[in-house]
Amino acid sequence: MSATASNNAVVLLSGGLDSATVLAMARAQGFDCYALSLDYGQRHRAELAAARRVAAALGAVEHKILPLSLDAIGGSALTDRTIAVPEAGGDGIPVTYVPARNTVFLALALGWAEVLGATDLFVGVNAVDYSGYPDCRPAFIAAFEQLANLATKAGVEGRRFHVHAPLIELSKAEIIRAGSGLGVDYGLTVSCYQVDQQGRACGRCDACRLRADGFRAAGIADPTRYRA
Repeated sequence: MSATASNNAVVLLSGGLDSATVLAMARAQGFDCYALSLDYGQRHRAELAAARRVAAALGAVEHKILPLSLDAIGGSALTDRTIAVPEAGGDGIPVTYVPARNTVFLALALGWAEVLGATDLFVGVNAVDYSGYPDCRPAFIAAFEQLANLATKAGVEGRRFHVHAPLIELSKAEIIRAGSGLGVDYGLTVSCYQVDQQGRACGRCDACRLRADGFRAAGIADPTRYRA
């Protein structure tokens, strides 16, 4: 979809591989990109430094990092250090699922979009090579877009919001190929759930496995820095 008259778009930017690709895609479509990252109490806070690097490298007009204490709620291995990050797959939704995370993040992106006069939101959810999170499915994106147009002054006044999820049906290898074609430097990104303070990945968690498998399948060298 081409850019709107305002040309502004809000892009959720975690600092990971997928969101960096989405930022590059939005920019390639002609949008003036406003990147939004959330400091939500995640144990892998090194991703916020990665988000700063990615936003600068990919020409975001502005990059905000908002504080949001989801660790006060807990319920996830990513926000509660008493819950171990799993290093092997399992059945059902994994403990790395953060309750309502994408709903909350998109709501904040929606608020900023309304302030900016933007009607386009971009998010890097994926329903192919992912961990089974319920808020990464097409039905969720469609439902949130409907909510956005019901729950806002802009929506009621006739300015339709669009939630773009360009990666939702792509494999990790396809995402990496697409981003590489747009000049994304994946060495700037962080995906690991247990990344250390130096930004080095564990190489064992689900996020690391999906990332490594993606580079392998894409036939592109993996630039990830791993702990020895």
